[in-house]
Order: sequence, then C-alpha cells, then structure tokens
Amino acid sequence: MTESTRLSLLLALTVALLSTACGTPSTDPMDERFAPLQAAMDRALELEEIPQIAVLVTDRESTLWSMQRGSSDLGGDQAPKEGALFRVGSVSKLFTDLAVMKLVESNQLDLDASVTKYLPDFLPESNWETPMTLRQLMAHRSGLLREPPVGHYFDDTGPSLQQTVDALAETALVAEPGTLTKYSNAGIAVVGRVLEAISGQPFEQAVTELVLAPLEMSSSSFSTPLDDALVPEAAMWTMFGRTFAAPDFPLGMAPAGSLYTSLEDLGLFMRALLRPEGIVSDESLAEMLTPQFAPEGATEGFGLGFRVDTFEGERRIGHGGAIYGFATQLAVLPKSGLGVTVVATKDFGNAAATRLADLALRLALDERAEAPEPEQLLDEAERDRLVGRYSDGERALEIKRRGDRLWLFGAPFPAEVRRRGEELVLTGLTGDGSVLVAAEGDPAASIVVDERTLQRSDEEPAAAPERFRDVIGEYGWDHNVLVILERDGRLEAVVEWFEQSPLTEIAADVYAFPERRGWLYHHETLRFERDAQGAVQAAVLGAVRFPRRQIGSLDGETFRIEPQRPIGELRQVAAAASPPAEAGEFLPSDLVELRELIPDVRLDVRYATTNNFMGAEFYLQPRAFLQRPAAEALARVQQSLADRGWGLLVYDGYRPWRVTKMFWDATPESQRVFVANPANGSRHNRGCAVDLTLVDLATGQPLAMTGGYDEFSDRSYPDYPGGTSLERWHREQLRAAMKAEGFTVYEAEWWHFDYAAWRDYGLQNDAFENLEGSPSD
Repeated sequence: MTESTRLSLLLALTVALLSTACGTPSTDPMDERFAPLQAAMDRALELEEIPQIAVLVTDRESTLWSMQRGSSDLGGDQAPKEGALFRVGSVSKLFTDLAVMKLVESNQLDLDASVTKYLPDFLPESNWETPMTLRQLMAHRSGLLREPPVGHYFDDTGPSLQQTVDALAETALVAEPGTLTKYSNAGIAVVGRVLEAISGQPFEQAVTELVLAPLEMSSSSFSTPLDDALVPEAAMWTMFGRTFAAPDFPLGMAPAGSLYTSLEDLGLFMRALLRPEGIVSDESLAEMLTPQFAPEGATEGFGLGFRVDTFEGERRIGHGGAIYGFATQLAVLPKSGLGVTVVATKDFGNAAATRLADLALRLALDERAEAPEPEQLLDEAERDRLVGRYSDGERALEIKRRGDRLWLFGAPFPAEVRRRGEELVLTGLTGDGSVLVAAEGDPAASIVVDERTLQRSDEEPAAAPERFRDVIGEYGWDHNVLVILERDGRLEAVVEWFEQSPLTEIAADVYAFPERRGWLYHHETLRFERDAQGAVQAAVLGAVRFPRRQIGSLDGETFRIEPQRPIGELRQVAAAASPPAEAGEFLPSDLVELRELIPDVRLDVRYATTNNFMGAEFYLQPRAFLQRPAAEALARVQQSLADRGWGLLVYDGYRPWRVTKMFWDATPESQRVFVANPANGSRHNRGCAVDLTLVDLATGQPLAMTGGYDEFSDRSYPDYPGGTSLERWHREQLRAAMKAEGFTVYEAEWWHFDYAAWRDYGLQNDAFENLEGSPSD
C-alpha cells in the first residue's frame, strides 16, 4: 500500500469491517455459545482497525467453531480466503522444539549435553565456563542475545540458517547459561541448526518430516508459503499514525518465527497436543510442559518451547507469535481438552488476539460465560481532562489525543485509554488491560499506572543535554526504524516501532537497556558507532547494527523533493485544469487577509519564494488569507499566546486549487500523504486551513519542533515520538492553543490545522492578486 492511498484505503477498510458480508461461515454457525466471540471479533475489527481476524476453537476430537472476519486485503474489498495461510511468528518455535524432542526420543540428541557436541564451531564469547545446552536454549535460559547479528528480525537480505548461527560467534553472552530467563530468537535459531546438523537435512525438510508431515499439516511450511495467493495482506502501523503494508521477507532465523500455516492445520496441531502420544511420547510432552529452571511445583514459566501458566484454575500451555503484520495467540487447556488459535493481520496486535483467545476458552468451558463489558471511547470532556504530561520524578508518561482516541505513551508500550464500566483501562492493540486511575478534577492532577503515582507536570521541560544532540534521530530500515529520543534528560529508544525503552548511560556512547523482564531487549546495550570525524554512523543494539538514517532535512535547511515533472509543464497543466464540481450549498467566501485582522502576526510565506519543498515560486504575493471565522479564531489564538511571550508564525493559509494540483503532480507517489489530492481538493483551497508554528516574541525565532515545516518524513506527524522533550512540548502547546479555538491538527503534519467549519466553504482557485481588496502587483 502506498502512502498516497492510505487515507482512502483506511476509509474503505472501515466500511468493509462494518459490513455483514465479511466473514466465512462457522463450522457450526448454530452454536450459540460462540455468538459473543463473533461479536467481540467484529468489535475488535472496528475499534482496532484490524484487516482480518481468524479464530478456531477445538476439543480433543474436532473443531468446535471456526470463523474468519474482515478482509484479506488492506483496501477492504476481498473476503477472507478459504484455506488462508498466516505467518504465525514465534508459534514456529513449538514445532522446532518438538522436532528436537523427536530426536531426543531416538537418542540422537541429549538435552543436557553441551551444544558444542553437535556444533563444534559454536563458540560465542562467554565469561563463564558453564556449557550451553539444548534445554537452556529451548527454555530461553542460554544467556544469548535476543537477536543474532545476521539473519535477525530486521534483516531482509535472506541469509541462510548456517550464516545466521555462524555469526553468533561474534557475540558475547549477557548472562551465565541457566541463570537468566531472556527470550532469544537467536537461541532457537541455534536449536534449528542443531536439528540440521544431526538430521543431515535442511531445517525445513527436517521439521517437515519429523513434525508437520506426521500431523498431516499439509498446508504448512517454513520460510515461504506453499501458495502466495492464500496469504492475506497484513498491516504495519506506528504509534504516531503512519500505516503501510507489511513486508514478507523470510527470516534467517527461520526456526524461531518463519512458519506459514492455516487455521485447520493449527487445529490438527492442538488436537495432537491433547491426544495420548499425539506428537511425542507422553513423557516427552510432560517434560516440555514443565517450567524449566524453576522451583518444584512452579505453575508458570517457560517449559521446553511452551509458555506455561494458569487460566481459570487450570494449566494453560501455548505460545504467542508476532511477525511483520501478523499477531497470533495459541492456547491449549490439557485438562479440559480445549484449544484456541487467534490470528490478526495487524502488527503487534497480540494483546487484542489474547483477549479474544481468553474469551473463546471461557465460552468453551462454560456456555453461560459472558463477554466482558464492551470498551467505550472516551468522550471529548474526558479526553480534555486527562491529556497532559505526568511524572514521578523518575519517568514521565504522556497522555495524548489521536483523533477521537486517547493514548498513553511511555511505559513501555503505548496503549489506548478507554472506559470499561466505571474504570479506565489501558487497552487496544498493545494495552494489557490494566487499570488507569485518574484523580478527580479538571484537569486531572495525577494518574496511577502499575501502582506508580505520577503528578501532572505542565512545566516547560529543560533543554536536552547538548551531548545528546548528534545521537538523537533514526536508525535502521524503512520496514523497521529505531528511534533515539530524549525524555527528561535521558536517552530513550523506540524499538520495533512500539517499545519505549529508557536507556542508562554506562560509558561514552554506550547505554544499557532496562534489566527488568518485560522489555524486549533487557540486559542488552546500545552503542553508537562513529566515523573518524566523530559523526554518528550507526546504533548497535546488542549485536544488530542499525545504520543512521538521513531523514527530513538538517536543522535550518528546507526540505526538497525532485519534482516528477518540470515546473513549467506543471504550471501549464494546472492552469488548464479546473477544480472538481461540488454538490451542495456553501457559504459565500469571505477571505480575510491575516495581517488586516492580526497586525502583529508574523509571516513566512514560502510559496511566494523559492524557499520551499519544490524550489519554485507559486504565489506572486507573500500574503496569507483565511475565511473570516477562521481568521478571527486565529486572532484569539495569537492573543492567548502573547502572555507566554509567544506568537504565531504563519507559512500559508488559503491556497488556490491550481497550486494544490501542481504539488500533487510533482510529488512522488510514496510521499503524497503530505500533499492533498486535487480530485478532492484541499482544506487550504477552502480558506479553512493554516500552516504555522510558534515564535518567541523576544527573539523573533521559531520555537524548536520535532521536524521542519513541509518536511516529508515521519518527524512531521503530530504524534511522532522522537526529538526532545522540549520539542514535543512545544508541539503540544501549539496543538492545545489551536484546539481551544476550533482547529484540528492534520494527522500527518504538526504545522497544518483545519478550522472546524471547513465543510461550509467551497473550493476556490483565485490567485491572491484577484481577491477583493488585494493590491495590484
């Protein structure tokens, strides 16, 4: 999906999600037990904007209920496909580990022998003499980093499994084997490589012969799908609002996360887990389902591959999976003989998938079970009451608006704030359902999150330490960006689009991640790599090197594009074209020059100069206009800022339609989210949109923001998490001042604000010099 079609696709998707003809039939559509589950699926499709959700519930003998809802494409046009194939991410680990147990049963492998017995060259650096074993690897107790330096989650170059494991020789263990639970994709890659070495077959062939084929999982395969046409499109999203199509490159660490499979095949797998001698011997399975390196009688932890915990008073086994655009939850209750699989085709949607899996199991256990009370979006008054910055002196959290939604950012994953009955809950795709308690009053003076009380902190943040200036920015690849930002005087990393990890400085250019479990990269370090001149070239997370990204423009410079057509040709085409015809009645245009109504407003009308993203003049006069109600509202914003020593610097207001057409025709398709489609016209063309920033009245200088004006990059999004605390605070102050007078920020540009009454005015194409009252050239 290109950026130019993102908004229209999301609209189409929303319509499709609400359609009644978007699901494949249930195995037993008359089974009323699962009616609340279908309703919850539809609610999740709508609230979380998930393209597709697929659910299968089984007992020991057969499928009890199965359904797909939503759409198999991001445009919302295609119904779910029968026999759809999904990427199930880390659920793959279960099949790798089961294949190893088959070789353990045939005495070809020993869980407690040193891995070097099978891979003599596997010698990562270690400060301990303790050998690493398959048991430790399968229970995430190996001491290995989360990701290998080659073939890692971000690596789209397609290295082999052998190359992936060989590269681990360059790494050092972060803990003594057996002592620390640390989830490691690298560790399961090693397990798969052992499987190759001992079986004498490529990993994919070995796991197919040992596990997939005996279970008759004929639709399942590792690394690549058996039929590309059966794989639904999946969506990536970011905490700041950008969405794009999920990449589908194979992982070098295929044993850890590269399985493609169907609901039906996962049903076969779960039933095999519930049958005596279904996959491996009962004794082997019992060992796999026993928490490893845990006190005797422990009921929670990692077994050999399986995650073990308690649900509704009985043991639950299973695993989650997350891989570009797909979120999976597989859970089995051995005592009750029940299992459920849920797949959602939206990145990092595991919390939503888990809630659906829990509901499915409750309904299967008890036909009288009820779905939890539906979550509700907060109303405008509640959002206004809670929005703000809160701190306990150690860490700050921010509650922000995103359209009509409210989000909590900063700990450690963003979560949407909704109401469930009398409680506020942290939910959505990434929220764990925990309760947020807000103090009475308007605005709320404090919040309680995870037993931490944080006080409202509206004071201006201090400037970021100067030594952070050259490391703040973006690193990595388009499909997965590492953002380094400053928050409250310390660096923070946003990893895998969502995890917000505070960093602790331990040496020059070296920082430690939190040591608490629950963070993806706990017990690892981040190191900045510089060239001979001292310029930062990369950030090395653990063993993964993220190259520095050149984004937007350098401070003070104007962002530029290379127009797709010559400027002269663009002018001719736009001059010969006409705005689209519009139906309905509109108010008479009453464009007012801002300088007449707001004499002290400052202007920097860049489209009247060559200092703009196209390097060409579009206006003959450096003037700015708005419809009178919008201009009067802007005058009130200017007045409200004066007491703070601030004012407004306006870049643009009313824009003739022909200029919008030139922008569109000149801009590469991938960047068109930053320009309006002339087929619909812009709110600028109606005289109800304004581009502006804050200016310090004492110095005349614009206040620092997260990115520059008209910069076509992620930094332009009004919820972009990067930059510094002060830059983000400035951005929020501008947003709040404009909102108070009826303006709404555009979702992809922090500087662009639309007046509430924009729909009341028609598209216009008059040049400034032709407006009533305009001076002659």
